Amino acid sequence: MKIGWGWRIGILYGGFVLFMGTLVMASTHQHFDLVSKDYYGEEIAYQKVIDAGKNQAALSRPLAIHASGQAVTLDFPDEFRGKVLSGNVMFYSPVDARWDETFKINAEGNSMNISRSNLHNTRYTMKISWTADGKNYYQESEIMLHS
Repeated sequence: MKIGWGWRIGILYGGFVLFMGTLVMASTHQHFDLVSKDYYGEEIAYQKVIDAGKNQAALSRPLAIHASGQAVTLDFPDEFRGKVLSGNVMFYSPVDARWDETFKINAEGNSMNISRSNLHNTRYTMKISWTADGKNYYQESEIMLHS
């Protein structure tokens, strides 16, 4: 049996329509997480983050981060020894927004331990912002947590 060129074009067009319909159906079931729910409001205030990052860059050393099986330890530079620190540590997971966690900074003796009980074994971007003596600081670091 021989298929004419008209039928071939019809089969090709039908296959293309079926393929595009499959892609549209698959895309409706895709889960998307935005970086933030208030993305535009945060973008306007981003200059403060840039200034805090410059303050952090002027320190003697960056904030040191160590991960063990039970905790993530933050070691602040020596400039903050004995000072009252306030701020937040956000663990941002690019994999799933439900894995994001935020902790208040509670530094004792120039270091802070964060329990890994609520953290997943994945890659996190740690967004650390803190204030000492009325000056803001900000650091972003990548960390891979393993079991």
